[in-house]
Order: sequence, then C-alpha cells, then structure tokens
Amino acid sequence: MSGPPPSRGPRLRTLGVRIGALDTGPENAITDVPGVRVGHVTVWRDEPEGRGVARTGVTAILPGPVEGLFAEPVPAGAAVLNGAGEMTGFVALREWGAIETPVYLTATMAVGRIFDGAVAVAAAADPGVGTDDVLVPVVAECDDSDLSDVVPVQVEAADAGRAVAAATDGPVAEGAVGAGTGMRAFGWKAGIGTASRVVPELGATLGVLVLANFGIAPALRVDGVPVGRTLVPDSFPPRDAGSCIAVVVTDAPLGGAQLERVARRAGLGLARTGSVAYNGSGEIFLALSTTGRVAREELGHRAASVANTDLDDLFEATVDATEEAVLNALWAAPGVTGRGGTTIPGLPHEPVLAQLRAAGRLAG
Repeated sequence: MSGPPPSRGPRLRTLGVRIGALDTGPENAITDVPGVRVGHVTVWRDEPEGRGVARTGVTAILPGPVEGLFAEPVPAGAAVLNGAGEMTGFVALREWGAIETPVYLTATMAVGRIFDGAVAVAAAADPGVGTDDVLVPVVAECDDSDLSDVVPVQVEAADAGRAVAAATDGPVAEGAVGAGTGMRAFGWKAGIGTASRVVPELGATLGVLVLANFGIAPALRVDGVPVGRTLVPDSFPPRDAGSCIAVVVTDAPLGGAQLERVARRAGLGLARTGSVAYNGSGEIFLALSTTGRVAREELGHRAASVANTDLDDLFEATVDATEEAVLNALWAAPGVTGRGGTTIPGLPHEPVLAQLRAAGRLAG
C-alpha cells in the first residue's frame, strides 16, 4: 500500500553540505557499488476495525543476484555498538565471514515473518537450499511501534519476496519508505538513508544504507553543527531508546575479519550525528564485499587481497558515508501521523540550513 512521498526535495549534498574529503559515487548511494540493488515494500494501512494502523515495511539489500548467493556466499563481517536489537544470522556470519541471502530490514515484531519469506526467496532461487545444506537469512530490525500497531500482522512473509522483486540499482528512495516508514531519529521523522564514497587509492567504491531510529533531539549535529539544541520538536518527547542498522557494502576485496573492522567504524559515523548508543538502543552493523565470493566449502579459508595497512581509506569512507546516510534519512522524511494520532514531524529544512550557513558549512 502506498505511503507518503519518499523524499522532500534536494539532498543535503546538493545544497552544499559536504561530509568529509572523499568524493561520492554518481548517486551518492549504496547502489554506486556495482551489482548492488535495493528494494522497498511500504505497508501503509488505516483499518481501525481490522488490523489497525500500519506505518511499516521491508527493505531488501542485494549484494548481487539472489541466484548463486547460496552456492557462493558474499564475504561479510558484523559488529555491535549496543545490543538492544536483533540481526538474525549474526553469529553464523561472524563465524564463517560470509552471508548467503540478501540483507532484509523490517520492524521488530516482523522479523520472524520476513525470516520465513527470506527462506522462501532463497529456496526459489536455488534448489540446493534445504537439500544440500540449510541457511540462516540475515534479517535486522528497528522498532516502529510509535506509529504502527505491531501486534496485528502488518508485514507478511511474502513481502520479503516483493522487496527483492522491487530491487533496482540507481537512486534509492529515502526517508519514510520500506522498513523506514515508521522510524524516527533525534525526535524527527527518519528511516532509510544512504550515501557512498569513492576510494581512489584502492580503485574501490563503498556505500552505506542505514535504518535510522535512534537519538534524542537536543543531541542532533549536522556536519558538526549542534542544530538540535535549538530545534527540539515540541510534539514528540525526547527518548533515549531506539536503534540503527547500518549496512556497508564495498567492491574492495576484503575478508571477513577486515569487514568486521569496517563495520565497526559505522558507530563513529553515528557518533558524529549525536548518538551515544544509549542503554535501550540497538546499533548493529554489517559490512559486505561484492568481490571474491567463494564456494560454500571454502568458507572461512579465503585470504583478503587488501593489506590491513591499506584499510584506513575504507574506514574514513565508512565513517563519512554513515554520517551522511543518517542525515539523508532525516532530510528526506516527511512528517507522519500514525497509531493513536501520534505525529512525528519532519526535520525543518530552513532553520537547519540557516545554522549551517552561519557556521560556514554550505559550499558555494
């Protein structure tokens, strides 16, 4: 079901805000990494006599075609900053340094259904699923219960397949779309955000996609400017609980241990926006390499082609792109009203731009 417009005008980068020194890819999105696609299913429902109010959905990130992922998994690593959240498959992917399904993002109470749907997608793509071996899909969540009735079934198992079928390269819809439909950050409406960086020394591209649902309003910073101190929304009280899932993808040929190190740097990007990873928040990060896939029987034996001493530029790219992805999620999302009449307003653009202009952060 359709929801609000996915974006509110030009992105921050277009308006002159430049996070870090590295250039972006052509779309400034995770899909700048060759072969990566993103698909959304938005569930927007108002049924007071039925399933209630839904402001929720699913987002699928495909590091390549679904066909072949089971037979030749993608190198991966994962890290946790604060663990009040869930990512299925986390233990296995850290053990073997690889994942064998797309990455699915959804609401907390929908993880089980999307897990079932992800199994169905994988089985349809490869007859060896469940016969040659089992698999554990990667499904991560954030809580959208501020805007959605979460006990009734809102997201269905089949929405996993619909998100995969909808996946495309090129521009990525941001804000209140897919898994981000019911999310908020720093008291403002947020959700899906993405950004990318080019790392010329390695001839590589790195992209980040976040599901942003964390932070308290006074802490918000945009390119180091503490805009949240004067822009606290009066219609939504500050809260210290929340979560953020960050998915990092690169075409640099990294191994699982290196990708775990890259994933960990996403937490520094969140910190720049104002996160302190509160006790009730779940910051879980995943990093993938689209280069160097290996057969299942070789899992855990692949050697990285990039020296650890050459990882610094990828670390920088991860921090900068994560910071910008969070800001893009906030910038794109319109205000949304949901369960019980709760309204989460969109971040006001003009006051933010005025502070950035006064601080000399707008180029040109």
